[in-house]
Amino acid sequence: MARRLCLITGASAGIGAEFARQYAALGWDLALTARRTDRLEALAKELETTHGISAITIAEDLARPEAVDAILAALAAKDRHVDALVNNAGYGLPGTFFNTSWEEQAAFIRVLYTAPVELTHKILPGMAERGYGRIINVASLAGYAAGSAGHTLYASVKAAMIKFSESLNAECVATGQADIHCTALCPGFTWSEFHDVNGTREDTNKMPKWMWMEAAPVVKAGIDAVNRGQPVVVPGGANKALATLTRILPEPLGRAMVRAQSKRYRRMDT
Repeated sequence: MARRLCLITGASAGIGAEFARQYAALGWDLALTARRTDRLEALAKELETTHGISAITIAEDLARPEAVDAILAALAAKDRHVDALVNNAGYGLPGTFFNTSWEEQAAFIRVLYTAPVELTHKILPGMAERGYGRIINVASLAGYAAGSAGHTLYASVKAAMIKFSESLNAECVATGQADIHCTALCPGFTWSEFHDVNGTREDTNKMPKWMWMEAAPVVKAGIDAVNRGQPVVVPGGANKALATLTRILPEPLGRAMVRAQSKRYRRMDT
C-alpha cells in the first residue's frame, strides 16, 4: 500500500477518535482498536467516505494479556505494518487502593502501561527497518502533579509514560534512527467521555472553563510535536502554566494543593 498506516488504541471515542479524524485528514490509512465494535465500524465508515482512506477495525480489550499479539496478527493478516502508533486507550479507576480489587488494579496497569509498552516494543523493529516511525503516548498533566487520594495509580502510570517516551525518543536519536520519534502528549482536562465513564462528570463540570480544552487542538499538538521530534508536549497555555507551576512549587505545598482539590475530581468511593 502506498499510504502509511496509523494504529490508534482507544479509538472509539474522545481523543482517540479525534486522532483518527486528523490522521485520516492527512491521508493516512488507519487501524482502529477498542472494545466497542459498533463505534469503531461507524467511525471507520465515516472516515473512509470523507477522506478516501482505508480503515481497519479490530475489536480488542487491552486488559487481555493476548490483546497486543491479536492486534498485530490482524494487521499482518492484511499485510499491513504500523508506521505510526497512538497509545491512547485509558480510563480512570475510581476508589482508593484499599477499596478496589487487585484484579481491577492489574487490568488498569495492563491497559494504561503494560500494553502500550508492549505494542511499542513489538512494532519498533519494523519502524527501524523501514527508517520511519511515529509514536505518541497519551499521558496526562497528572504525570507532573503530586499524587492524589483516589484513582491511586493514575498519576504514577502517566508519569511513567512521560519518562518512557523521553527515554525512547533519546534512544532513537542516540542510535541514529533519525526519523523515528516518540512523544508523550500531556493534556489536562479535555472534553470527552472520560469523566462520564469514571463517574466524575458532575464534579468536573464545576471546574473553571479555562481549565478545559477541546480534543482537536490537543490532538494537533501531539501530531505536530511528534513530527518535530519533541519528546514531551503539554497542549494549551493554561496547562503549560500548571505544568511549570508543579516544577517550581515546593513539594509539600504542591502535595497540599492537590490534596485540597482531589475531592473535586477524584472519586474515593466505588
